[in-house]
Amino acid sequence: MPLDELSLYESPAIPPKHDYGIGIIGAGAIVRFAHLPAYRKAGFNVIGIYDKSPEAAESAAVEFDIPTVYNGIDALLDDPRVEIVDIAVPAPFQPEIAHAVIATGRPMLCQKPLAESFDEAKAIVTAAEAAGLKIAVNQQMRWEPAIATTRAFIERGLLGEPLVSTIDVSIMLGWEAWPWLVVSEHLDLMYHSIHYQDATRFLFGMPDRVFTSGGKFPDQPERAETRTHTIFEYDSGLTAMVRSNNWNWTGDQHAICRFEGSEGRIEGTLGLLYNYPHGRPDTIRYMSKKLRPDHWFDVVVEDLWIPDAFIGPMASLMEAIQTDGVPVTAARDNLDTLRTLFAAYRSMETHRVVAPIDID
Repeated sequence: MPLDELSLYESPAIPPKHDYGIGIIGAGAIVRFAHLPAYRKAGFNVIGIYDKSPEAAESAAVEFDIPTVYNGIDALLDDPRVEIVDIAVPAPFQPEIAHAVIATGRPMLCQKPLAESFDEAKAIVTAAEAAGLKIAVNQQMRWEPAIATTRAFIERGLLGEPLVSTIDVSIMLGWEAWPWLVVSEHLDLMYHSIHYQDATRFLFGMPDRVFTSGGKFPDQPERAETRTHTIFEYDSGLTAMVRSNNWNWTGDQHAICRFEGSEGRIEGTLGLLYNYPHGRPDTIRYMSKKLRPDHWFDVVVEDLWIPDAFIGPMASLMEAIQTDGVPVTAARDNLDTLRTLFAAYRSMETHRVVAPIDID
């Protein structure tokens, strides 16, 4: 029976038990714009929040009816009502907090990147696994509507043999919203394109080789790279490109994805990036030889990357806890995304192709 245009996308699934007490560490912009609206929409049970700025934590608590504002991380971890910890702090501070959470025996959702070095990330994963804890990373683009639809398209055999993957983003991001990132030694790859690398790996698996070229724009205030071109090369013959430009000042901005195979093609726009952080719905369409090779099917979605995709990582973690399964964005799996990330940095520095498997 032919597939209709609505059958490829499903909103993030909510597990049967989803009232775990969640304690959030961090009350910055991503928590206010994404985590908390997503959790409220999903009916999750946020019982407390901490931020180094008491005013930020208090404000978030008032806006989202959070009953408890903690005066420190220790106070949050001492609260027996906290069953899952959601860490949403800048990456340099995450490892120390993650190890503190592990010491209390709680599962957690970490922010991406898991750490700013591969060794630190591995140490978190090793410690969590030794303690028998579920730990996930907030690589929520896997639930972004265009990516989730593409995953379903591939799983149903409508793409055929994957041949070309393209994610092309040219926007004016405005890094000044995160002052600590403006002075960071790493920028686009570690804090932006990591989404696209993880999504590409989610769709097609681990690349065999990575090549990245990147740099800055004249007079940019940011310290690190704001434009990058990355190629993932697969022994299967698939070539995947991620192009990211964060300094398109012209107003003619775009954020598109295209995935081509021997049997089909699917393409769309990433609506969030046309009006960040509020966004608009994605546009998605596909064509497949198995259906009508002369016809484009449109996929109509109302969900947004923010907040809807942010339901996915927490919901998947809850599902893994109650089924003793593995979260979709498990930290162990995320190490492979970090392998592609650090392979990209090594490639950019050396002007050479790098095998992600060599990152260890």
